[in-house]
Amino acid sequence: MTGRTESLLIVGAGGFARETAQAVRDTAAADRERGRAPRWRLAGHLDDDPVLHGREVDGVPVLGGSGLVHRSPDARIVVCVGSPRDYAVRARLVRRLGLPRSRYATVVHPTAAVSASSALGPGSVLLAHCVLTAAVRVGAHVAVMPHAVLTHDDTVGDFATIASGVRLGGGVRLGRGAYVGAGALVRENTTVGAWSLTGMGSTVLADVPPGEVWAGSPARRLRAADGPALDELRADGGETGRGPGTRTGSGTGTGPETGTRTETRMGSTAR
Repeated sequence: MTGRTESLLIVGAGGFARETAQAVRDTAAADRERGRAPRWRLAGHLDDDPVLHGREVDGVPVLGGSGLVHRSPDARIVVCVGSPRDYAVRARLVRRLGLPRSRYATVVHPTAAVSASSALGPGSVLLAHCVLTAAVRVGAHVAVMPHAVLTHDDTVGDFATIASGVRLGGGVRLGRGAYVGAGALVRENTTVGAWSLTGMGSTVLADVPPGEVWAGSPARRLRAADGPALDELRADGGETGRGPGTRTGSGTGTGPETGTRTETRMGSTAR
């Protein structure tokens, strides 16, 4: 077999982390079928809930807390935490870990279709049957759930979450930390602001301001986002109207990065 296998630790042991672990298993199986060494060897989960330590989740051991990343300097890391109740937790955890960008893996399910003109940042995860059509830019630590479709010239800021079945029209800009709920549709050339939340099944026809919750068809403002998201927005300087690519750094203290500095350029079907 050709290629090199690297050790991978998944920070988190909840639903998103388990889905990522399955994507790693599926990637390893696809690599073997193609006669090359698996890209990743899944070493285990790290989770800060002590109740889980020493247990297995779907057959994968929970080795201990997230601080163990510093005791495994040769392992690559992917942070898989967050939910609509607290979609800022991934940014907080990445900032607390303080790892260089080079430590973070990019995990792409083998059934994902990612064009050669698209690019993904470190720490991002694309689950099964995602599609990135042409010139899509995805930042760091982005979660893209199954069957999401990102079309030409979309730009996704760091720490964004794109839930299952989302469809983004061409030229959409998702701000840093934005959460787009399952099944939402976003009109072409629309901006979804930083640390905003768009509800499940929404149809977004107009720009969503930063730090707001929108839902419905057409989507309308419901209220301000919850405290953790607003805290991140304030920490980012309360960015409004500047677009998601303004600050797309990993939150590790290395300083602002632009969305064009990415780890991986992908082919038609990525591993």
